Amino acid sequence: MKLKGADILMHCLQKEGVEVVFGYPGGAVLPIYDALYDSPIKHILVRHEQGAAHAADGYARASGKVGVCIATSGPGATNLVTGIATAYMDSIPMVCLTGQVASGLIGKDAFQEADITGITLPITKHNYQLERTEDLARVIKEAFYIARTNRPGPVVVDLPKDLMAKVIDFVDDDEPVNIRGYRVLKGVNAGQIISAAEMINQAQKPVIYAGGGVIAANGADELKELAEKARIPVTTTLMGMGAFPGTNYLSLGMLGMHGTRYANYAIGECDVLIAVGVRFDDRVTGKLETFAPNAKVIHIDIDAAEIGKNKEVDIPIVGDVKEALQALLPRIEAREELGEWHEMIARWKDEAPLRYGSPSQGRIMPQHIIEKLFDITKGEAIITTEVGQNQMWACQWYLYKHPRSFISSGGLGTMGYGFPAAIGAKLACPDKKVIDIAGDGSIQMNIQELGTAVQYKIPIVICILNNQYLGMVRQWQELFHEGRYSYTDMSHQPDFVKLAEAYGAIGMRIDRTEDVEKALLEALEVTDRPVIIDFQVEREAGVYPMVPPGESLLNMLGGDELE
Repeated sequence: MKLKGADILMHCLQKEGVEVVFGYPGGAVLPIYDALYDSPIKHILVRHEQGAAHAADGYARASGKVGVCIATSGPGATNLVTGIATAYMDSIPMVCLTGQVASGLIGKDAFQEADITGITLPITKHNYQLERTEDLARVIKEAFYIARTNRPGPVVVDLPKDLMAKVIDFVDDDEPVNIRGYRVLKGVNAGQIISAAEMINQAQKPVIYAGGGVIAANGADELKELAEKARIPVTTTLMGMGAFPGTNYLSLGMLGMHGTRYANYAIGECDVLIAVGVRFDDRVTGKLETFAPNAKVIHIDIDAAEIGKNKEVDIPIVGDVKEALQALLPRIEAREELGEWHEMIARWKDEAPLRYGSPSQGRIMPQHIIEKLFDITKGEAIITTEVGQNQMWACQWYLYKHPRSFISSGGLGTMGYGFPAAIGAKLACPDKKVIDIAGDGSIQMNIQELGTAVQYKIPIVICILNNQYLGMVRQWQELFHEGRYSYTDMSHQPDFVKLAEAYGAIGMRIDRTEDVEKALLEALEVTDRPVIIDFQVEREAGVYPMVPPGESLLNMLGGDELE
């Protein structure tokens, strides 16, 4: 049959199971948008292309599917870059479709031309610039395959306008993808599995250190079974929140720079460290030489390049995390207890729990808001975050019981991420409550997406922890720059209640601790629009414990007494 390139594109997206795309139209993508007009695929019109990328990212994290966004050529495509880099750092499967000037104009500095494949080369798993309409179906099939297999990541497909308008004879096919030089890993090394099982069975002070790779591989059930069978305490990275239930007695919470004292102590004392789907990030390890100094290290990861990159490993296991854990489980001996090790951890939890002090008059402790949010939702909501103090408090004080329930920018630390990501997450999981924990600085970076959320009647709750500072930067200035608050004061800000109402959303301002619960309950009952709650929090509240950058995890500031 004869089809335009844009119609072939819609056909291919439907074959890949795409139900929702996030985008913003422009001249170079007009043929694509004309085809979308008659397509069953739902298109969400964002207010900025960065919002499209983050929403597609949030959709992917919440659903486990490939997120899709569309932008026009030139500035439309370059506005996706921060969102693409965010997804790349956190290994999130996305396909980003960018318009391009007509193929005969490429390289001639045409209006709204940008070399987006060149620009995104370091921040994509792969990218394509289409050269023939006849190759479109193959390229789209390969793009989705690459995005979702092995270590996931974003793929950019650049689509010249004339090739989208061109009519060709199209013959559909269901041939399997075959990309030269790209092989999907299957199975794991049996010898390494046997060695790892023996090491785990002999360990007296084991710790599991779990990351985002567990969630990407859908391996949370196997991880829980391993931990409970061998009674091994589990600590997670920021990206691994929800990979192991925070309510489980074996949970140590998050480790690293703002991890719990007992998680960091356990890393310092353990004799076997089982690292699962992690990359030994600097915010986790602190000073590398002092990270798990007494431990033999087992590292399981889909990406061979990560093994040994930062931390020397005793037993490397390259492969899918879920498959590796399934192979490991039958060889693990069931244990009733680990005696002194569990007693030591229980003592640390008792002596150094997370805690916080009291606010000054007319302010609220931010930690209290998140504690109350957990009490109300019982851990059954999806929490997205912006970046900074709000993000760390959300990690410390909300207990994540399920994978894909915590959605945040980890590796890149992208301010403005949480709100559009919440839009994507809500569209992926319409039956779940979705809450964005935000700072007053970060929320303003993509606050225009209120227009999107109102237009499509997306009921998400945005909790602004408003301290009128760029809070995390201010905290570093307090601790490491003698309290010289250089350009971190954000006290000149909009009236967030009026701003919400101007967009057609609901706005509340809360400045008393006793009103926190009532406001959250009211906001979570709204079903037809977003709600902003502007919580007036203690201005100089800090995130503690805190490991100074480059220091040992045992060198924690705060957290051992009320701040």
